[in-house]
Amino acid sequence: MAPRANWKGFLRLSLVTCPVALYPATSESEKISFNQLNRATGHRIKYLKVDADTGDEVPNEDIVKGYKVDTDTFIEVTKEELENVALESTRTIEIDEFVDKADIDPRYLIRPYYLGPDGKVGHDAFAVIRETIREMDKVAIGRVVLTNREHIIALEPLEKGLMGTLLRYPYEVRDPKEYFDEIDDVKVTKDMLDLARHIVEQKAGNFEPDKFEDQYETALVDLINQKRAGKPIIPKERPRGENVVDLMDALRKSVGGAAAEAKAPKKPANKVKKASAGQKEMLMPIAGKKSKETAAKKPTAGARRKSA
Repeated sequence: MAPRANWKGFLRLSLVTCPVALYPATSESEKISFNQLNRATGHRIKYLKVDADTGDEVPNEDIVKGYKVDTDTFIEVTKEELENVALESTRTIEIDEFVDKADIDPRYLIRPYYLGPDGKVGHDAFAVIRETIREMDKVAIGRVVLTNREHIIALEPLEKGLMGTLLRYPYEVRDPKEYFDEIDDVKVTKDMLDLARHIVEQKAGNFEPDKFEDQYETALVDLINQKRAGKPIIPKERPRGENVVDLMDALRKSVGGAAAEAKAPKKPANKVKKASAGQKEMLMPIAGKKSKETAAKKPTAGARRKSA
């Protein structure tokens, strides 16, 4: 089944236009998530939308958006009024300028999307825009409206498509001086830098995401499997940070440790078996029907509400 697009519209470079679709490039749906339960019954907790003053439940059709002016005053804004904020970027990504990728401050990056042609028409125009950006070795900057808000989007070629990264506005990025002003100006000696550089060289490698393992996720799976199997849960000792008394001595020991680690044979990464359809990946298979009490002890595959 084809992926579901988050947004459909047009990509335009001057007079060159083509229909496109925007898809999320990342997903967190495979991560372990928990439901909130009533400990006494094992039933899931249900959230209700209630009037803050009367306590009465309010049906969805009676809920509107409002902007808070002061403690007791709100300006109501309807869905139709929001839709009438006629921004061209609601339906069109207009490329405004081209910049060097190195000029984009990483703090402004939000999340990536995939951008491709929508349907069978417009592939030629899409290819012209994509290859122009690739040939110029630039990043195209445009605007797009997602979830009723306009975002800046940076477009760059990725294989046969484009990757679009949403960018923050300047008012969303905090001034680092507020956090760094009290850091002492420390003079680092050449000997310390040489030792630290040696540690870095021993640990140098290539960026290979396939080697990354979410150790917390793995620990969660182990915890759940142990509880489902009725095994006792033994708390593990928490790692402790230690104060460095002699920095040079710590650097020298680190060099020796990094060298030993580099010589040690690499352990193969733990391979995770795929669960059968409908079951949470990595969890033990479910055999037969479970009682309400048992079901309350396991995470359900469809559950996505995380505990507060």
